[in-house]
Amino acid sequence: MKILTTVKEVREYVKEARMQGKTVGLVPTMGYLHEGHGSLVKKSVEECDVTVVSIFVNPTQFAPNEDFDAYPRDLEHDVKLLTECGADVVFHPEASEMYFPDATTTIVPDVLSKNLCGKSRPIHFGGVCTVVGKLFNIVTPDKAFFGQKDAQQLAIIKRMVRDLNFGVEIVGCPIIREEDGLAKSSRNTYLNPDERQAALCLSQSVKLGKEMAQAGEKNTKVILDAMIAHIEKEPLAKIDYVQSVDAITMQDVEEITGETLFAMAVYIGKTRLIDNFIV
Repeated sequence: MKILTTVKEVREYVKEARMQGKTVGLVPTMGYLHEGHGSLVKKSVEECDVTVVSIFVNPTQFAPNEDFDAYPRDLEHDVKLLTECGADVVFHPEASEMYFPDATTTIVPDVLSKNLCGKSRPIHFGGVCTVVGKLFNIVTPDKAFFGQKDAQQLAIIKRMVRDLNFGVEIVGCPIIREEDGLAKSSRNTYLNPDERQAALCLSQSVKLGKEMAQAGEKNTKVILDAMIAHIEKEPLAKIDYVQSVDAITMQDVEEITGETLFAMAVYIGKTRLIDNFIV
């Protein structure tokens, strides 16, 4: 597996792969990889001839009060996992390689970014779209793979690709969970043992809400109230949001009539975790 650090190196590698008639898959990540990322890489390896994984903690999607400096990093661990999963290339650039110091052009999503995580993280999705757009232009993948855990991000990336005519197919992949149900996340490492146990209230409320919907409950408020009540039983949990939205438009819905996303962000101690399900 190759580790490349410059845009030029990646473009040369992809050009050579294209000359050999190979298809290219991209898995964008911020590193500190776990089995959830691994599932995306394996899906790319299964569907594409060449898999490029970017490892870049993107500064433009973090607000000043967020955890950019503290975000966990472990390139050696990441390379080992990616080798085991069959990735071909790691693109691990410095911020100076990805952003010109006098850059003024960004991609700013509109309506889809105003709800859910966008309410409390207003600059986040602009940073995500800009860096992902840059990665699409650098790697020019046939397919790019994203996890369903970041459901709003996935919807926004799909819309960006449609609106800006990127020639890439976006593949959404299922949430990967720990044995006890907690959605895998790089931020889980922030949790102490008591917080780790408390964090199960997220996946438990997901299970509760999903069961209610599958049993025929169509009123989203009834489902949300039950989910919120369960989370609020946990003293270490502080809800940012628990909402139901149309899975494509990210707009609030009061009744399940089509594909509906139930999404949440909850602080466990100082750590903000997300989870969701779609019915």
